[in-house]
Amino acid sequence: MTSRDNTSSQRLPLAALLALSMAAFLTLLTEIMPAGLLSSIAEGLDVSESLAGQFITTYAVGALIAALPVTALTQGIRRRPLLLAAILGFALVNLITAISDSYTYSIVARFFAGIFGGIVWSLLAGYAVRMSPPQLSGSAIAIATAGATIALVLGVPFGSLLGRAFGWQGAFGLMSAMAILLIIWVIVIVPDFPGQSREQRQSLGSVFKKSGIRSVLFVVMSFVIAHNILYIYIEPFLTMSNLSANVDIVLLVFGFGSVIGLWFVGVMIDRKLQFLAVANIIVFAFSALILGIWGHFALMVYPSILIWGLAFGGFSTITQTALSRFSGNSVDVAQAMYTTSWNTAVACGGVVGGILLNRVGVSSFSWVVIGILAISLLGTVFAMNKELSKKN
Repeated sequence: MTSRDNTSSQRLPLAALLALSMAAFLTLLTEIMPAGLLSSIAEGLDVSESLAGQFITTYAVGALIAALPVTALTQGIRRRPLLLAAILGFALVNLITAISDSYTYSIVARFFAGIFGGIVWSLLAGYAVRMSPPQLSGSAIAIATAGATIALVLGVPFGSLLGRAFGWQGAFGLMSAMAILLIIWVIVIVPDFPGQSREQRQSLGSVFKKSGIRSVLFVVMSFVIAHNILYIYIEPFLTMSNLSANVDIVLLVFGFGSVIGLWFVGVMIDRKLQFLAVANIIVFAFSALILGIWGHFALMVYPSILIWGLAFGGFSTITQTALSRFSGNSVDVAQAMYTTSWNTAVACGGVVGGILLNRVGVSSFSWVVIGILAISLLGTVFAMNKELSKKN
């Protein structure tokens, strides 16, 4: 990608950014929708629910393995054809899933879905920045990635609803149709940009060594590990307050908070990036503190979860905006590192949370989360924000 293209208009290209947001929505929905369809998938393919759950795992593995090498190999390709190819890939793999009665074929399709997802995620932030006025780059990223937050809130219940209405294979067929419609939207609305020439391309190592990149990735790793200790094991955590049977409602409250947090960050980010980066971690830590002290009271859990959602909703926008400022014309490669770090942190959070659950119990979650967030805060203040100050 070349340096940020000059933008004559001082307004955000909303229709084009919403197309990117729809791509983010489709990407994350494809990933998490099976969580609401596990029993139907298991019955339809004659496998156990644990094997059906590998629909999600296999997608994540594909995204994790492919993000960096595929992004490095596609730096020279024009941006819109690459985005269209990834969306077309979603249409094909979801169609295969919709018509296949073979677990093996379906799992292979899910692996390739993860690869296409990694491509989309590597493109979104850089694409949003290039098509928008420089002083509104943070807001552009917030809009372009908003679809992921909405999918996070609606993905599992939406998948369950589609499964009841059309069957689990019909749900994937509908996702394929949505991808085709999105292709038309992108062709009509979204501008194209050139890839990088051979002279402009930078290696993964040189991008990783750029000032500020490592600090952002450190903050992402620590924050997301802390988040997933709670998020992955939210159902057993809620046993303290006897709310485990209401986990869907609790997650809906979390999702509602995430949407509000994303909106607030989107409004403020181009003026208050460093403040938001610090405040976001403090808000999450405050939520964890309330859960640690009063997590056995149901009436305290709901507002705590809402506050947690407020912190999480804007986190990716904050860190991706910081990353775009550090990476310059290597934003796509840096974004692939971001995606890899995020997925690695999800896995680490699952491992750490599982160890805590088995050896100490859910009462330890909040205090471990606060400890990790303290480290994240130090990285934000003394590394990421320090480097941002040099950029200003």
